[in-house]
Amino acid sequence: MSADSQVSSLHRTLKARHMSMIAIGGSIGTGLFVASGATISQAGPGGALLAYCVIGLMVYFLMTSLGEMAAHLPVSGSFATYGARYVDEGFGFALGWNYWYNWAVTIAVDLVAAQLVMAYWFPEVNGLLWSAIFLALMFGLNALSAKGFGESEFWFAAIKVTTVLVFIGIGVMMVFGIMTGGSPDGVWGNIANFTAGDAPFAGGFAALIGVAMIVGFSFQGTELIGIAAGESENPAKNVPRAVRKVFWRILLFYVFAILIIGLLVPYTDPRLLRNDLGDLSVSPFTLVFENAGLLGAAAVMNAVVLTSVLSAGNSGMYASTRMLYALAKQNMAPKIFVRVNARGVPMMALLATTVIAAMCFFTNVFSPEAVYIWLLNLSGMCGFIAWLGIAISHYRFRKACVVQGFDTNQLPYRAAAFPLGPIFAFVLCLIITLGQNYEAFLADTIDWAGVVATYIGIPLFLAIWFGYKFSKGSRFVKLESMDISGAR
Repeated sequence: MSADSQVSSLHRTLKARHMSMIAIGGSIGTGLFVASGATISQAGPGGALLAYCVIGLMVYFLMTSLGEMAAHLPVSGSFATYGARYVDEGFGFALGWNYWYNWAVTIAVDLVAAQLVMAYWFPEVNGLLWSAIFLALMFGLNALSAKGFGESEFWFAAIKVTTVLVFIGIGVMMVFGIMTGGSPDGVWGNIANFTAGDAPFAGGFAALIGVAMIVGFSFQGTELIGIAAGESENPAKNVPRAVRKVFWRILLFYVFAILIIGLLVPYTDPRLLRNDLGDLSVSPFTLVFENAGLLGAAAVMNAVVLTSVLSAGNSGMYASTRMLYALAKQNMAPKIFVRVNARGVPMMALLATTVIAAMCFFTNVFSPEAVYIWLLNLSGMCGFIAWLGIAISHYRFRKACVVQGFDTNQLPYRAAAFPLGPIFAFVLCLIITLGQNYEAFLADTIDWAGVVATYIGIPLFLAIWFGYKFSKGSRFVKLESMDISGAR
């Protein structure tokens, strides 16, 4: 092996248990623990439940599409590589930089969120101290090795999974009267919450669309298994296994949790409208635990939310570092980012990502809440663009298989319900992407500041894509000449 290959190769050290927890850990976060209350208050228990089911189905189809490509061609820069191979080199270039930027900024978002969470216990301590400590922790965990990231994410995710399981178990006992805290009228009194007021569907179609956007953000992170495939011990076996578990875990953790909340807390409860990172005492999980007589529930949930925030930041550090490395491998980023150390970690890419994550320190100039919203708007659209890229890449990959006579039965894993699956996912994802802030256009005076904050990711992505096309002269890849082999 040459010296160059020794310093430019990742190590396949992620085990099956790491891949499974990365898949589920990426989709459980503050969206479930905190924002779920707001979704129920806006759309009613039935509307929220429907939104989570439909978006969960969309995510399932996206993950099966990604799983098919990742098992066939396991590379760390999956979205960029697949976009370049199966669509257009410029498309892959834009997807890669979009995803790197998305997660690098998301780390900053999570570090600011950590400031808000820690203020619950230590309101007098400068939030910058917590951001600095947690940024150093994330950097250290990722600098160890891919296995170090996988192990830390395994335990972060285990805490979240345990919390949800305990919540569902206690909730079921409360619904059926086995544990006090539910309706005094018993199970039928709890079910009545689904018919109170305008329930089960409140707010009409507009509320349902609004909830769908929030739910979509909650699920972002499940695509991390595509990034981790490049360092999986046995991607042909481990990636499909992780993908297959995504749907059932989404069903269990999200749908059952929303069902329990809808049964036990009326959607008209004013406390549900105040769900944000600054007031965890009204997290729907906290409300249910406190109704069950569990003292200190707010403090416990605060710790769980902190774990979720750190887990998301840890995953973001890993994902963005590997994407920058992959871009450098494809000559789409400076070659300095392709070098890895003896532990298989691309340290220069890690350092570059850490610099962007340091935007969290802007809270020293502005308020943490203002910086949180600002950074969240910057990164929000990028995740949906990555999902759209997955659906487009997979559809064209399969079309090329037909044109070239490739037997898809030879694939290590085949996506479910092709072509309906990726088409359904693409259409729904596009509707959510374009409809994220449609109300800004319906006002008497268009809220241009809100429009720019919401949609800036789309023109930025198109500018990067077409800028590359015009400067490099890239063309759409023809189906008959597309490289559909599993060779890297």
